[in-house]
Amino acid sequence: MAVRKLLTLLAATSLLATGCAGAGSIGTGSSTLVIAIVANPQMKDAIALAPEFEKATGIGLKFVSLPENQARAKITASTATEGGEFDVVMISNYEAPQWAANGWLENLEPHMAATPGYDEADFIPSIKQSLSYRNQMYAVPFYGESSFLAYRKDLFQKAGITMPAKPTWPQIADFAAKLDDKANGVAGICLRGKPGWGESLAPFTTVANTFGAQWFDKDWNAKLTSPEFAQAANFYVNLIREHGEVGASSAGFSECGTRYTQGNAAMWYDATVMAGTNEDPSSSKIVGKSGYAPAPVVKTQASGWLYTWALGIPKVAKDKDAAWKFMAWMTDKAYVQKVGHTYGWNRVPPGVRQSTYAIPEYADAAKAYAKPTLDGIADANQQKAMASPVPYPGIQFVGIPEFQDLGTRVSQQLSAAIAGRETVEDALKQSQDYALTVGDSYKAVQ
Repeated sequence: MAVRKLLTLLAATSLLATGCAGAGSIGTGSSTLVIAIVANPQMKDAIALAPEFEKATGIGLKFVSLPENQARAKITASTATEGGEFDVVMISNYEAPQWAANGWLENLEPHMAATPGYDEADFIPSIKQSLSYRNQMYAVPFYGESSFLAYRKDLFQKAGITMPAKPTWPQIADFAAKLDDKANGVAGICLRGKPGWGESLAPFTTVANTFGAQWFDKDWNAKLTSPEFAQAANFYVNLIREHGEVGASSAGFSECGTRYTQGNAAMWYDATVMAGTNEDPSSSKIVGKSGYAPAPVVKTQASGWLYTWALGIPKVAKDKDAAWKFMAWMTDKAYVQKVGHTYGWNRVPPGVRQSTYAIPEYADAAKAYAKPTLDGIADANQQKAMASPVPYPGIQFVGIPEFQDLGTRVSQQLSAAIAGRETVEDALKQSQDYALTVGDSYKAVQ
């Protein structure tokens, strides 16, 4: 089984590894750490603040900062093969439990216990648990999220539309049609269409879940051509094609974020972490104009995902103590205060520490989205987000090693359907073939 996991991960990375771009070396301390990190806004803030850590510790930092798909591929390949290129890696609650079980990550409990004031108990419980294996943490969260719907209150008011407290996807599709203003470059809604198991498949799988779909049933039968999966896929593709953003088949989180904050979309369904960017006056043109509603539903109580970008230490890292010092700096309470005072409280990494939500300045800055974020994280579990039991962990992902490959292939099919290069029916037939092979492999070991 371990060999199969390794081969699957390497096959997945070969699909994704299309190049890289590094942030270069910061500092020239006696010890230099190489850190693989995802190039999202909050991580860029950490890189900008890193010289303060270097000055205080004498530890040099070299960041390899990559877009999400490339980061996953490079980090997975290095960690799985014990390549040793990185001292610290940015991973998620998808990788952490699996990689801990494989023996690829350092157990962080001793490091946390030896760090005064780090306060592991301050982490939001569901986020903490998602990064644990056998109740031991193998990664520490940088930010946590669920998903929700941002919408332009001014455009809703102008159109005479009221957002329900708990919207449904059919209602959202109706609103998108009414708010779509192609003449003025405003899409009714922005949804990810970019290939990648962590890109378009994240929002799409939550839509599939609430339509009652499954990737696999409890007996590992692939279900990608089931009526529920087909209904969800047709809904998602048609909504984007009819009322979504231009170039949707290549739009991911960053692209939708740019469109929404520049006033080019009336709604945006995505990660709750988006809110900080939406309300950041240094980059957003729509500050104060957004409302935030729960992830839309169809057949389930909730449909938001659970996700966290976190930091881990590969088991083969040479200087684990220095690596932990950096990770502790980037994920402790003092870092939250540093970001708030330096860049503004909307830039603080959300969804991780309970104490963050008790900071008066943050509570004021995040009053429009703090509660929706915490509510989304609290409701992000399979019992509320899925209509039928499944044999795998995860909400917006299937928590098995093969999903890096399977999910990427399926996302490519979905993107092709969004671009109009093939029908949804053909995309799902091809996707089902991929899933059958994976499902059969799990049936064989039951």
